[in-house]
Amino acid sequence: MTPRHGPPDTPRIPDASMTLLTEVYRRPLDPGYADAAARRAAGSEPRRTRRSTVGLVALAIGLGLGATAATLALRQPTSSAQEARQLLESQIEQRSADADALQSDITTMSDEIATMQEELLGDEGQSVRDQIAADAVEAGVLPVTGRGLRLVLTDAPSDDPDDVVMLLRVLDVDLQVVVNGLWAAGAEAIAVNGQRLTATTAIRSAGDAVLVDLVALSSPYTIEAVGDAVEMQTELARASAGQQLATLRTTYGIGVQLSSQSELELPGTGLVTMYSATVPTSTPSPEPGAIEGAPDEAGVAGSAGPTRRDGT
Repeated sequence: MTPRHGPPDTPRIPDASMTLLTEVYRRPLDPGYADAAARRAAGSEPRRTRRSTVGLVALAIGLGLGATAATLALRQPTSSAQEARQLLESQIEQRSADADALQSDITTMSDEIATMQEELLGDEGQSVRDQIAADAVEAGVLPVTGRGLRLVLTDAPSDDPDDVVMLLRVLDVDLQVVVNGLWAAGAEAIAVNGQRLTATTAIRSAGDAVLVDLVALSSPYTIEAVGDAVEMQTELARASAGQQLATLRTTYGIGVQLSSQSELELPGTGLVTMYSATVPTSTPSPEPGAIEGAPDEAGVAGSAGPTRRDGT
């Protein structure tokens, strides 16, 4: 039978199919590698290998120095940014010192007023002093201590922190409903994140922040109410505030933690500044061409109320 490849008269080697294995067994190391190994054993390192090693070391050192210089350049702020930061830090320190000095003056004047009241009333004015102290507690001027309820509201978790969903956050209207519910349930004193509430306290929003008497607060919101804890918790669950808390927890995923406390310490607001208003004698007529309710240079006409849960 004639083979498919090669001339018919070519003699066939018996182990032709095992030529590759035979060469591997005969010469397991490539001649070039064998020659290099022999020179290395004789102590003569190839000049090209030395040059390659030196070049790689120099390249590694250069890359390391470049990376270090780039990192230091990125971390070190520019001169203008550093000067602006130093200016802001100095202004903050100055304003903080001024605020501390004013607070010290307020404390000193309050002590002087209390001393003059004591001297004026004398020994026969104990009933008047008791009435003043009771009124000061109700007005939120003096700090109070007692048992009560602690309610913590926490914004719902979000998958994307950069994408702010207002309905997943505690709104000013939520705090208003809860605080009014606590007052109706018999609370004697209430504070939100350490801010004592009085008859003139306003809870509203400004952008993403919730303001309590112009103080910006953030989640979690801790509402503390001094009073009968059992009675307040029962009345709160019956009122619309309890339904609001249940909706916040189940519908929007907002954290609601209610606990009874054996002792709460609520701060006082200090002296209250009283304001008076008078009715103007005459109302100026609008200028020709002016639109009623249009904004002027001082600001925007109208007032945005609290955000509602229904989106309006």
